[in-house]
Amino acid sequence: MGIIYITTPIYYPNAPPHIGHAYTTIYADVLARYHRLVGDEVFFMTGNDEHGLKLQRAAEEKGVDPESFVDEMAGVYMSYWKMLDISYDRFIRTTEPDHEEVVKKAIEELYRKDLVYKARYSGWYCVNCEKFYSEKEYSIVEGRPHCPIHGKPLEWLEEETYYFKLSEFKDYLVNLLENTDIVYPRQYAVEVLNRVKEEGLKDVSVARPRERVWWGVELPFDREYTVYVWFDALLNYISGIGYLRDTEKFDKYWDSVHHVIGKDILWFHTAVWFSLLKALDIKPPRKLIVHAFLINKGLKIGKSAGNVIAIEDLVNRYQDSDGVRYILMRVFNLGKDVEVSTELFDSIYNSELADTYGNLVRRVGVLAIKKSGGVIYKRSLDQEIESKIKEAVARYSDAMESFDVSSAVNAAIELAREANAFINRVRPWEKLSPDKDLYTLLEAIRITTLMLHPIIPRATSRVARAFSFEIANPLESSPCSVERYEIREAPILFRKIRGK
Repeated sequence: MGIIYITTPIYYPNAPPHIGHAYTTIYADVLARYHRLVGDEVFFMTGNDEHGLKLQRAAEEKGVDPESFVDEMAGVYMSYWKMLDISYDRFIRTTEPDHEEVVKKAIEELYRKDLVYKARYSGWYCVNCEKFYSEKEYSIVEGRPHCPIHGKPLEWLEEETYYFKLSEFKDYLVNLLENTDIVYPRQYAVEVLNRVKEEGLKDVSVARPRERVWWGVELPFDREYTVYVWFDALLNYISGIGYLRDTEKFDKYWDSVHHVIGKDILWFHTAVWFSLLKALDIKPPRKLIVHAFLINKGLKIGKSAGNVIAIEDLVNRYQDSDGVRYILMRVFNLGKDVEVSTELFDSIYNSELADTYGNLVRRVGVLAIKKSGGVIYKRSLDQEIESKIKEAVARYSDAMESFDVSSAVNAAIELAREANAFINRVRPWEKLSPDKDLYTLLEAIRITTLMLHPIIPRATSRVARAFSFEIANPLESSPCSVERYEIREAPILFRKIRGK
């Protein structure tokens, strides 16, 4: 049994989460559920990033204090993750005292090491990103700099601030990116590496004047400043597992940390995060898994782009969380952006969940009850299907261990297709005693169900109950390991979506 610590980014709760947040969070949840299924000890953490100018302004617009606002939004986010069956072990909030204490001690340690200094800063700033953009990064629209992510005009800011000496870590960062496989897929490491080699590493601001951004962690060595929200937020990954409080827990989980992020926050999670960890004498993460964007109407899905797809709309359309989870993981892509639409989602749901897996479960359940009274004893398997089962499990394992959830889903659903083709070929409804065929089909369903369990836990749990088998590690569940199936019902798992 291994140990794995999985994190999502912590989210700005200035508005409820949308499909983009769900895309990242469901993916991390699937990884967590898979590792639990195969026997690993898992610590899975998500949460909210509750400081900074964006939240300060959002609260002001609502006429409430930021603390009340983030308290309310924490409940909102947790309700959405419950709706999507997100199985986190901790929901961290950066306003929690244990986290704030870590932030203060970390920034104080950097100051003590002479890695933080005061100087004047000026530049173009995006409130939504909570970051400054260089001339090479921002886009020009109608003669004015705009955020490359949100498409909104940038604000010019000029103020005294405290800097972190990021520039001192260039050689360390280059070596890390060139000689390790921490960043996955590799293309993202190359992207950061090329930028560092071309531009170098410039020192970055780690504080904001309190008079402008008062909603934040107070700088311990200068009460006129608050800690820059990105430095505050990144430290959640260590504060959440006991850094400076519980050494045993921290050491246990940090060695196996896997960060899951979208590519829009790649720079902070490589150049800044890796350097910050080095400055604090902490090892770099085991893995930084980066995914591409969901695209809708030609733009990355986001509130600012006005192309948000609401989570509750998807859950209502596809009847529960399983449909949403399956669809998003079926299109999931680490390296390439994915254009999505209702038509695409409906097609995946109908053809794969309803017609392929759902129909297979229903047909075999009905046949088993009708032909054999619902009780099927162990038989030898059809050799071709047995071979297909073993091939599917091997493909599934390879894909999951490579963080390629979409290919893992495909391996499972391909086995279901093979089973459907087998039914049509052997026509068990025409046989007086089709128990051998039905046992073969039930084994195919069982292994398919085990493989799909991290993705659609509700439906797979229902199938396991209906067909009287245990949810177990698919990698260790060899064909012909069930002595007796008792079919209690033939459930209709997914009802097809028709039209608008």
